[in-house]
Amino acid sequence: MRRPSRKTASPPRSAIAESSPPPRAESGETGLARYILPSSGTMIGICTTLVGLVKFLESQSGPSHVDEYGSLIAVCFLSSAVLSYLAIRMASARPRVSRRCERVADVFFLVGLVSVVGIGVLFAFEAV
Repeated sequence: MRRPSRKTASPPRSAIAESSPPPRAESGETGLARYILPSSGTMIGICTTLVGLVKFLESQSGPSHVDEYGSLIAVCFLSSAVLSYLAIRMASARPRVSRRCERVADVFFLVGLVSVVGIGVLFAFEAV
């Protein structure tokens, strides 16, 4: 014998959409910049650690250019952090400039990420 299925009443789609609006930044459209800023700070710390570790290892294995590349990547992440900070600060006063800063910060961040991975691969294969 088959049991009748219970259907629970679900709210209509329009009610769901109204009850949970998409997350927005407090001032303007700087959602991406709010993620780039803390991530860039973290990546600056990782690059600084990389430079310190490579300096330590150079005394045992000989000179390499990884520390120089790591410091250049840290400057790339610093640029990303500064631009994302400016994008957040200028969101209400100058939204067009804020969006431009956010886009450029995103590009710097992605270039920095690709560079860190590239240096890691080259360092792993002892190419640099």
